[in-house]
Amino acid sequence: MPRRATKIVATLGPASSDPALLEQMIRAGVNVVRLNFSHGKAQDHIDRAHLVREAAKRAGREVAIMADLQGPKIRVGKFAEGKVFLEPGQKFILDAARVELGDIDAVGLDYKELPREVKAGDVLLLNDGLIVITVDAVRGEQVHTTVKLGGELSNNKGINKQGGGLTAPALTAKDMDDIRTAMSFQADYVAVSFPKNATDMEMARQLCNVAAHEYGHKPGLIAKIERAEAIPKLLEILLASDGIMVARGDLAVEVGNALVPGLQKRMIKLAREHDRVVITATQMMESMITNPVPTRAEVSDVANAVLDGTDAVMLSAETAAGKYPLETIVEMAKICHVAEGHEDFVLEADFTGKKFSRIDQSIAMGALFTAHHLGAKAIVAMTDSGSTALWMSRHLIRVPIYALTSKVSTQRKMALYRNVRPLFIDTSGDRDTALKQAEAHLKARGIVQSGDVYAITCGEPMGAPGGTNMLKICQVA
Repeated sequence: MPRRATKIVATLGPASSDPALLEQMIRAGVNVVRLNFSHGKAQDHIDRAHLVREAAKRAGREVAIMADLQGPKIRVGKFAEGKVFLEPGQKFILDAARVELGDIDAVGLDYKELPREVKAGDVLLLNDGLIVITVDAVRGEQVHTTVKLGGELSNNKGINKQGGGLTAPALTAKDMDDIRTAMSFQADYVAVSFPKNATDMEMARQLCNVAAHEYGHKPGLIAKIERAEAIPKLLEILLASDGIMVARGDLAVEVGNALVPGLQKRMIKLAREHDRVVITATQMMESMITNPVPTRAEVSDVANAVLDGTDAVMLSAETAAGKYPLETIVEMAKICHVAEGHEDFVLEADFTGKKFSRIDQSIAMGALFTAHHLGAKAIVAMTDSGSTALWMSRHLIRVPIYALTSKVSTQRKMALYRNVRPLFIDTSGDRDTALKQAEAHLKARGIVQSGDVYAITCGEPMGAPGGTNMLKICQVA
């Protein structure tokens, strides 16, 4: 399998829960497995996390687990018949006080605050924008509307307000319980749904750190950018997180489809500039839920995200519920690899006018610059926290980065970093011995061979977080 810089996030679900299939998917290129907490009970997620760890062990590689929180349920209630078909021009009521099942005239609401957050003239989008209704009036707990764009509306479909403005908190009581569950199996990343500002992310981090404390664990936090309100606050949300997800589904419904490609490019650029990771998600290979090959438009979509510099591309229903989960991974890996061959980059431009206040960051940049100009076979970062490898991965370079760590949790977290291959190595505390062990490890894996030049970074004393202070250029004997 050719080396690929862009990482693949795959959602686990009924279609991919067979242990042998999951192992094949990991071998084919899955780097991060997403557990969707919108579905299933706590024990289901614990069992699935165990399944992932076992499959990864059999495949001989570590993958990260990302727990994706459900967030607020801004949804309609259930229907007596399971669904209704709304016709354009008909009147329809969203009723927060309704306890009986819905019908063709009205339906209850999971989100009880809606009548206080909309007014006459507002446009509501149901079921990912496939149905459009206009608010005529709010009477008590009832929102009276006229259907503009009709279609089938079934149980628990989502509600978005055009332009944003629904105040539902990003973290619900269920999310708090789910964080405790995710920390019980030490999820490497937690994805927070619908954050509006940095405070939402800071609260999530506090909850994660408290829940993970007894396990000596600290997860990375991913902010899912899917609300119109998040766009003006993008930088503050980004800086309060370890990464962001360009969640194009809900975002497109709130801001309009046409704005999303430009926002995607802006978000990827901003994340890379501020040393954060970025995942591009939603409908990337949607047709492969039912077809064995992607459409040309999907191939272009994935390739463009790669050329924009995304760390990872994500699959949702394609691997969770689709007919061809393994084939989808194979196709996506191939698209990423080919697209990476067409990247334009000027490494020097990244460093022009920049000042580095930290020694470890300067060493990381020096390694990139030197390896690029020497035509080195590899850049090797011996890292405790993964920071050195993260900084290196923010710059597009064709030299592969290998991150060697003695911490499994760091190895898993780095599985999301673009162009970084994390490897576990338990090295000596003595620097010279550790460097020899590192080279032997690389030779044994066929990464370097006699005559190859590589750059290696490490810290003295060994094993101190943030202590990278040495760059050495080596030639394999």
